[in-house]
Amino acid sequence: MNSKSQPAALVTGASSGMGKSIAKRLIADGYLVYVAARSIDKMTDLAQLGAVPLAMDISRDADIAAAVATITERSGGVDVLVNNAGYGLYGPVEEIALDEARYQFEVNVFGPARLTQLLLPAMRARGKGTIVNITSMGGKIYTVLGAWYHATKHALEGWSDSLRLEVEPFGIRVVVIEPGLIETGFGAAASHGLLERSVNGAYAKLSQSVAASMERSYGRGQGTDPKVIADVVGDAVKSARPKTRYAAGKYAKLMIWVRKWLGDRVFDRLIKSQM
Repeated sequence: MNSKSQPAALVTGASSGMGKSIAKRLIADGYLVYVAARSIDKMTDLAQLGAVPLAMDISRDADIAAAVATITERSGGVDVLVNNAGYGLYGPVEEIALDEARYQFEVNVFGPARLTQLLLPAMRARGKGTIVNITSMGGKIYTVLGAWYHATKHALEGWSDSLRLEVEPFGIRVVVIEPGLIETGFGAAASHGLLERSVNGAYAKLSQSVAASMERSYGRGQGTDPKVIADVVGDAVKSARPKTRYAAGKYAKLMIWVRKWLGDRVFDRLIKSQM
């Protein structure tokens, strides 16, 4: 079926959490929503709502190209791209292998960049489009043992700002969303990986402390519902003049403010107090 008359959107990392909620919001707003993740089975509920599931590993160029080809054939491109897929690699810089660090960048930076490259020509041809990059409050702040994760989010922030200036003359907007503490599986996955990497050695005690802090913060109903982020994305997409970035969710605005205005030493003490 050809759906080129219906506005289209693509949401990556849509099998759970923020990605799934964002997809539901865009479906409700009338978009034909393509949803991408490694596991198609986890997007069955979205398919029942009218979404088009695509199997895509954001670190594999062949998967990205195949997804774009499918979208182009059916819709001629997308009006909205939401680069949401990502994960958090935590552990001591000294102990994390560079291959792992490179993979963190493949998923969090280079995958979204490649997807954007392939979808931009159709947006330019239409003279409009919105690219939404989900970074994190972690793109403006830092935490203990999160060096590689924060490096990717800081990179995506700077990349987004430069991209915004490049594509603005073609009618394309670039919006950055900086979520705070959101009720997703992020914390459990990050803490589990951290403990696997640093069971022994010089950083074992610190790693256990950081993992315990993550487990206290995530998955206990203390964070923000992913729907809040979905609504921020939906409202930004609908806006005639969206902000360049939105900080939303628990702690996001507060932590970014403290980091910006009170300086490194105060922020260091705040972060260490959580250990």
